[in-house]
Amino acid sequence: MKTPGYWKNKGFYARLLLPVGMLYSAATAFRFKLKQPRKVPVPVICIGNLTAGGTGKTPTAAEIANLLKKGGYKPAFVSRGYGGSLCGVTVDPQKHTAGEVGDEPLLLAREAPVSINPDRFSAAQKAVKNGADVLIMDDGFQNPGLYKDLSFLIFDGAAGIGNGWPVPAGPLRENFAAGLKRAQAAVIIGEDRSNLIGRLKELPVFKAKIVSEPPTLTSDKVIAFAGIGRPEKFYDSLREHGIEPIKTFDFPDHHFYDRQELENLLRQAQAEKAELITTAKDFVKIPSQMQPHFKVLEIKIKWEDEDLLRQFIYERIRSLQKDVLPGSTTKTE
Repeated sequence: MKTPGYWKNKGFYARLLLPVGMLYSAATAFRFKLKQPRKVPVPVICIGNLTAGGTGKTPTAAEIANLLKKGGYKPAFVSRGYGGSLCGVTVDPQKHTAGEVGDEPLLLAREAPVSINPDRFSAAQKAVKNGADVLIMDDGFQNPGLYKDLSFLIFDGAAGIGNGWPVPAGPLRENFAAGLKRAQAAVIIGEDRSNLIGRLKELPVFKAKIVSEPPTLTSDKVIAFAGIGRPEKFYDSLREHGIEPIKTFDFPDHHFYDRQELENLLRQAQAEKAELITTAKDFVKIPSQMQPHFKVLEIKIKWEDEDLLRQFIYERIRSLQKDVLPGSTTKTE
């Protein structure tokens, strides 16, 4: 789904959908009352958000894994495997496709093992059995199945929380205040243009930015396409590197490309004598035999103060490891 324009204000369409949004928000709150989260015997770090659309959760999760590896930990990711056909597996990038395990798990598998299962607790158990001593949930903040020891809320500094209304009237996935109460920290990616700092109250806030690495191009003409929550962010990143696409094509978030769509893009590029460029998240959904015809803009998270974040995470993990009993899989009280 591409982010609707009316999520930015409280106009006619947003007001029309607000009653549905209130029901959506109430359903999320009810789900937490209905289901008690279960614990695993290792710390669980959740990289989540309160808004729909791309905020940068997956690259943030990847960088958190890197920080943990630097500290000698053996992290693993727990993912729903959105859009994939398989369940209960550990992702093998050499074997699995995005159609089988989802696009984001394939990206995360570059950094650490990824256990996928809509039942996050079952996925976590498998990861622990395979040797992980810290788990990272990519998304899942609104999922009550697995107990989270440390939850980060990720915000896009430019988009903020939009009009502050729940989906589908606005971008919020749940009541803002209720979500803040369950989090232990926040990350603002990019310039804070909507005074998020003022809204986050007592939460520790870590700042970061997305840095991109453009590919080597052989043509000065580029056609760009993306199937992400906010494709305009991708196009802006290209422009920051002096790459101005002659055409852009937007697809729904998590879109799985069929061969006809890809061949149409290739024909357009051939007719324009242009190169095709996309995101890493989209690239993993292109069949391997066609990938040589596409270029990728790789991105990563750069922290404003990496040492401060590392200290925060390590201290939290050490305090948790003192309290968690080996073999514990009991429900929280």
